[in-house]
Amino acid sequence: MRNYLISIGFILMVMICVASCDTTRGKITFISIGTGGTGGAYYPYGGGLAEIWSKYVPGIKVLAEVTAASVENVRLAHKGETVIGEIMGDVAYQAFYGSGKFKKSGPQKILALAVMYPSTLQVVTLKGSGLNNLQQLKNRVVSIGAPGSGTAFMSELILTALDIPLESISTRRLSFVETSNALKDHTIRAGIWCVAPPPSSILDLSTTHDINIIPFPAENQAAICRKYPYYSAFNLPADLYRGVDKVVPTISVWNIIICYSNLSEDLIYSLTKVLFEHNDYMKQVHPYARFTTMKNTIEHSPIPLHTGTIKYLREK
Repeated sequence: MRNYLISIGFILMVMICVASCDTTRGKITFISIGTGGTGGAYYPYGGGLAEIWSKYVPGIKVLAEVTAASVENVRLAHKGETVIGEIMGDVAYQAFYGSGKFKKSGPQKILALAVMYPSTLQVVTLKGSGLNNLQQLKNRVVSIGAPGSGTAFMSELILTALDIPLESISTRRLSFVETSNALKDHTIRAGIWCVAPPPSSILDLSTTHDINIIPFPAENQAAICRKYPYYSAFNLPADLYRGVDKVVPTISVWNIIICYSNLSEDLIYSLTKVLFEHNDYMKQVHPYARFTTMKNTIEHSPIPLHTGTIKYLREK
């Protein structure tokens, strides 16, 4: 009941914000950012955004809200509930164009505000599990990510591309923290993360348990990237986690900040300006903020940029 009341409070607050989303003199506009679970990178990154935007954009107060991440953040932004969201590029592409998972609901009312950083797919098991390649996930209990998350979205696409249908796996849809705990308790055999490495949830797991990250051979990387051009091959560096001392080949996808497409050009211009001009602080929040650059925003956004972002980029 307590969580329900908190959720209702957030929705009411954000409805008020959307109804008066301007920065007129003397008016405080409340904006909610859809982030993700507390065990990933979206939540601290979104908290950093909330801090710099609240501090440096006049008339704006911003809150970072825990959500199920990418897919939910699209739906919230489309409705104008959380008008800013952090999402994965594959979700953004299908949502904007109304394809794939969004074919029934149609194109969503979102645009890109900026590109954040690449996330990597990490398929984690405990050493001694006997799982050393992706095909061995069949007939095993595997957490593919929380419902409505980008991890769950990407897991399904990647596994299907490798001829591992979800029906062949006993799936669990757990958050990052729940996945880590389920591996500790031996209630699942593998867990999938799509996140900027290293997330706190895997770090925590690796401090108490010996882990293994299943590699993606070059032929698997090539097959996935041919089918889904918004994915890229990526080598996860060695020594990110205790006991994982070799480079692990895997798949990456760029993450972006989206906004409700009806937000004013002036507002998005101000948010974009503060984001790029205070990125040194964002790097302190999360080291992967070093990828949040104007160049990457221009080159790697899978959907069109908001006119407010374009105005700022043209100025620079």
